Amino acid sequence: MRHGQEGADLRCGRRRGDAGLLAGPHGFDVTVVERAAGERSSGNPVDVKGPAIEVAEKMGIMPRLREVASPVDRMTFVDAAGKRVAGIPLRMFQDGAGEREVEVPRADLASILLDAGRDRVEFLWGDTITGLVQDDAGVDVTFAEARPARFDVVIGADGLHSTVRRLTFGPEHAFVRHTGMYVATLPIDAPFGDDTEVVIYNTPGRAVAVHPSKGHAIAAFMFRRDAVPDYDHRDLDLHKRLVADAFADGSWRLPELLDRVRAADDLYFDSISRVRLPRWSSGRIGLTGDAAAAVSLFGDGSTLAIAGAYRLADELGRSPADIQAALRRYETGHRPMVDAKQQSFRFARAMLLPATRSGIAVRNTAARLAPALAGLGRSRAA
Repeated sequence: MRHGQEGADLRCGRRRGDAGLLAGPHGFDVTVVERAAGERSSGNPVDVKGPAIEVAEKMGIMPRLREVASPVDRMTFVDAAGKRVAGIPLRMFQDGAGEREVEVPRADLASILLDAGRDRVEFLWGDTITGLVQDDAGVDVTFAEARPARFDVVIGADGLHSTVRRLTFGPEHAFVRHTGMYVATLPIDAPFGDDTEVVIYNTPGRAVAVHPSKGHAIAAFMFRRDAVPDYDHRDLDLHKRLVADAFADGSWRLPELLDRVRAADDLYFDSISRVRLPRWSSGRIGLTGDAAAAVSLFGDGSTLAIAGAYRLADELGRSPADIQAALRRYETGHRPMVDAKQQSFRFARAMLLPATRSGIAVRNTAARLAPALAGLGRSRAA
């Protein structure tokens, strides 16, 4: 499931009398609706850290996550000649769990989570919701392909361009705010440098990051730009032109990387946007993940989604007869964590996308000093 794509995930729950996680001891039958025809094989590396670790351990999937975990432990900034100019250890972005935290390919995380629920969940692949009508007792759902059905609760976890959010709360432009950045990612599927470092090359307002991803590198193109008029997040040709125009200077290894962009049929591209809603639920319909609140440039989206889904399931299990109260408790408990992470995007932008050459120089100096300053802080605390 990719960061920011419409139709990424949607869960509907029908209560059942004697069995059960929302498809487990809480006693819900769960249907997951996925726009894609099957599991996706690509996707950026993402982190499972902080509160998501406890959830993964309870699910029994941490051993599998460690098997597919990336060995990357640092970001390295290079100049146009490929020379290292600064670096920063990734442990500086850990949430306090240290070596328990893992970075894994998004596709592997999705596959492991799917396997964990495969025998307890109904999956509708290649489908999407087209209508939602609710009353005090349930929600009537219509689909593009499947027959209509009625559910006790509908949860939209369908990303930045959420269909559930649009059908329930209104048009996307009311809740999605462009942050002045775009990102494109592309699997290179070939070795690229040291397998323990992410290599980042900057020009003012531009960054190309290459993650080794265990021998199957992934390139990310990030750039500052005002919102594109009439932007279509499904227009692949437009996305390729925007990336090529943004990185047309031809420095570093951009020519070969742009050749791959032009030839790609699986380029991911989207605005980096913030999603802000005054509330995450309406009646028996709720939102979680990026559909409810997006913006993270350091992989926290997956961690927040896992932690949020667990809290949501727990609250629904506590009061299955009062869905609205459960959704309100979930939001009250989870929103403070999400709000704190949403504020961090300015730091991430300054770190990854300095707007000027002097900004790049300041960032590089800070990156060189940061490990020593962090060590000094720890020794004083001790």
